Amino acid sequence: MRRILYAALRATSALDHWLRERLTAAGWLALGAGGAALAAGFDTTQNASYQAGALLVALLVVAYAASLFARTRLHVARELPRYATAGEPFSYPVEVVNRGARPVAGASVVEAVRDPRPAYAAWRAAREPGEEQRNWFDRNVGYFRWRWLIERVTPEPLRAAPLPALVPGARHTLRLQMTPRRRGRIELAGLVVQRTDPLGLVKGLARVPLAARLVALPRRYRLPRLALPGRRKHQPGGVSLASSVGDTEEFLSLREYRPGDPLQRIHWKSFARTGRPIVKEFQDEFFERHALVLDTGSARGEDAAFEDAVAVAASFVYTIDTQECLLDLLFVGGGVHHSTAGRGQLHAEHMLETLAGVAPSAPAQFEALAHAVLAQRAQLASVILVLLAWDEARRALAERLAASGIEVRAILVCEPRDAPQDAPAWLVVAHPGAIEAGLARLESRVLR
Repeated sequence: MRRILYAALRATSALDHWLRERLTAAGWLALGAGGAALAAGFDTTQNASYQAGALLVALLVVAYAASLFARTRLHVARELPRYATAGEPFSYPVEVVNRGARPVAGASVVEAVRDPRPAYAAWRAAREPGEEQRNWFDRNVGYFRWRWLIERVTPEPLRAAPLPALVPGARHTLRLQMTPRRRGRIELAGLVVQRTDPLGLVKGLARVPLAARLVALPRRYRLPRLALPGRRKHQPGGVSLASSVGDTEEFLSLREYRPGDPLQRIHWKSFARTGRPIVKEFQDEFFERHALVLDTGSARGEDAAFEDAVAVAASFVYTIDTQECLLDLLFVGGGVHHSTAGRGQLHAEHMLETLAGVAPSAPAQFEALAHAVLAQRAQLASVILVLLAWDEARRALAERLAASGIEVRAILVCEPRDAPQDAPAWLVVAHPGAIEAGLARLESRVLR
């Protein structure tokens, strides 16, 4: 039965996409009026409206046949940005060249996305946020889950940009606009050149295959000015870890090679002069290091609270100046994921791209995340916790970090009904729809 439902959803989606891509506004009116006339004239002996319905259907068939001959020889190329931001529109240039022997008029250009229909296993395993509140029929048919899975990987409905008349050999640059619905990858199939048939009912399509991928970064919120602690701590690895960072980059002296010294520290000129391996000795490195911990444990899937928690984490990555410190990002994603930005390590853009693909994890995996954070505490000056729930395990993590001399800022993102009644004074509680109002209290709430 599930397989039949899945096949029906795929077929319905394909038909809906085909009609939306082909029919103009007048074509939709003709299709609706023709269907209504045929339904009203089902009994041909009592009603003649079937004749009007048959005429409208015939016009649509003729218009579709005419649209198949509306071919164009256009060369189309676009320049996509590397990144976009969820919920924010952006535009990009598209160059069109008429390489045919005839003028082209009345055409338009629109972007096309790859087939977004989920596989059967993904449709069965996914859970739409709030699906448990739907009735029995909707939960078992899975239509709303199907629609949610498609919308989460596609941008908002794309609009075609009109193309002015082009004589043979002429070129024109227009701009297309796109608005990602959510963070993550957007797979593009290419561009489509549309021309309406003489009746104005059906659009002829000329597809230009230009596969591309665009990463939509998480949305970001405005943060208050935060004075992160400036305590420098010793970082094992020194220059090799910090690249060009630390209190000093000057080496102390030259000395003879000792077993275990890295080969890249050999001073080759001295080696050639003395015939014995000589290495450069550097001073230990001390600099600031902060940790951003994202709690991904959620039994409700990618609901509004989860998306806002990711957005809050992205806001910190975007705001903290990593030219003068290191920033560690830790979260659970198929195991504990740990990446570092700043001072010769990753750029903040790479960390934002990582957050664009974050998915919920099992709530029980928070223990592994807490263990990984505590293992790094000797090198940390401060920790920012972005939490999805509040319990003794999360309180214990914050208090153990503070007991180690680390400044802790904790933000709990949850629905108002899930807000803890016994929350400590240093915990910032922010609710979806009012995140910035909650973050405004962050500056004064620090656990030391």
